[in-house]
Amino acid sequence: MPVVPRITVRFGSACLARWGQSAARTMRQRQQRHPTSIPAIGRAESLRTSTGLVSELGSCFPVQVSRNSSMSSSMSQRLVWVDLEMTGLDIDKDQIIEMACLITDSDLNILAEGPNLIINQPDELLDGMSEWCIEHHGKSGLTQAVRHSKITLEQAEYEFLSFVRQHTPPGQCPLAGNSVHADKRFLEKYMPQFMYHLHYRIVDVSTIKELCRRWFPEEYKKVPHKQATHRALSDIKESIKELQFYKSSIFKEASGSEIVENGGSNKC
Repeated sequence: MPVVPRITVRFGSACLARWGQSAARTMRQRQQRHPTSIPAIGRAESLRTSTGLVSELGSCFPVQVSRNSSMSSSMSQRLVWVDLEMTGLDIDKDQIIEMACLITDSDLNILAEGPNLIINQPDELLDGMSEWCIEHHGKSGLTQAVRHSKITLEQAEYEFLSFVRQHTPPGQCPLAGNSVHADKRFLEKYMPQFMYHLHYRIVDVSTIKELCRRWFPEEYKKVPHKQATHRALSDIKESIKELQFYKSSIFKEASGSEIVENGGSNKC
């Protein structure tokens, strides 16, 4: 077995320090509530990945990084597509009830289809949803599926984190989806380990939609019609299809351009 060098990295950024403290506090609270149900990967003390990454949450992050030659530059260009269904949009009281994840390459070809999980939540939370959620989640069958599900939030994070680690290098690939900024807020609160694996940037298809509607109104009329099932996996696939349309119709002049790597955490 090759020797894996150990690198200690101290992040001076106040925002990263706050994130680490918040994530550690969240996981300690989960452990207190469910001391035996949290997978080992969910402990606050350390995270261990299949590529040799160990991260201890706190004001500094000792990191052990495996030099994995299989993580090619093309893998860093992949997109991590996520869609959540929640009990509402209030980050302080609402919860994730369904999550799906897909990986595409930079040309939006689906490379891997990840878990599509329904997460159990208490009846009182489901009964207290808004009228919109009660109607749409009830019509889609999601509410009933949530009541019957045995999957916890911690188990779901473990499954999704394991999936993205198999297909993307740490800190390189952005979150993608429609209005994905809302999903990101819930993921940062309830699945911080999953989000820590991704790049801090996002690819929000809704932004391109709004610009296309203003700048290219004739092309916008041709945008593929969505079924609006409000189920995670089908919504992701429709988001990918929509971005494929913008790529071929709006970004066609740049289709032959070379993609430049973002260089990890370099901000611009």
